[in-house]
Amino acid sequence: MIVQHSDPVTLVGGGQLDESDLNRALAVGPQIIAADSGADAVRQAGLVPSAVIGDFDSLSDETRNSLSPELLHHIPEQDSTDFEKCLGNVDAPLVLGVGFTGRRIDHHLANLNTLVRYPERRCLLLDGTDIVFLAPPSIALDLAPGTPVSLFPFGVVEGMSEGLEWPISGLTFTPDGRVGTSNRATGPISIHLTAPKMLLILPASAFEAAASVLVQNASTWPIAA
Repeated sequence: MIVQHSDPVTLVGGGQLDESDLNRALAVGPQIIAADSGADAVRQAGLVPSAVIGDFDSLSDETRNSLSPELLHHIPEQDSTDFEKCLGNVDAPLVLGVGFTGRRIDHHLANLNTLVRYPERRCLLLDGTDIVFLAPPSIALDLAPGTPVSLFPFGVVEGMSEGLEWPISGLTFTPDGRVGTSNRATGPISIHLTAPKMLLILPASAFEAAASVLVQNASTWPIAA
């Protein structure tokens, strides 16, 4: 394990990054970790990461040379993405990811895939529009009536819900079948799921509330085999 921390941490990727997203993440997780060229964005913001993890195929020489060698953790294998390399080597109550959406849709999809393949790692991705995270076995969120709530399965999963305009009880979700996008909260919601296969997508305005719940929620998935 490269990074172990008892508090939430902010992980910065090389995708589309807005300064306001970075600041919101840092307010919850002040320690910064960079995934490869995410270190360039961190340096441009006038900050220094506590660790840089990746295969370094996109990290600029200027940024690399500006950092102490002990901060650089080179993982050269090409069978995993930089996001996966980071998530597999960061042990924290919650990882707040910024810079992992936009620019390339294949990278975006790979990052969502990684969220599902590391169910034991709590990670919330933020961009200027939305947040997305793997839903734990059960979660309760205090949402205003009319708040968009989207559920997208990455495998076969069933569940129960309260506070959704269209309840999910009795439904089977699959990536190539029924999905749960464009639902809405009628007020506070609670969701219970049968498998670590469901991504929960909410407006970015729910970031702080969702981060707080994920840190405090004792409901966790077992480590993937």
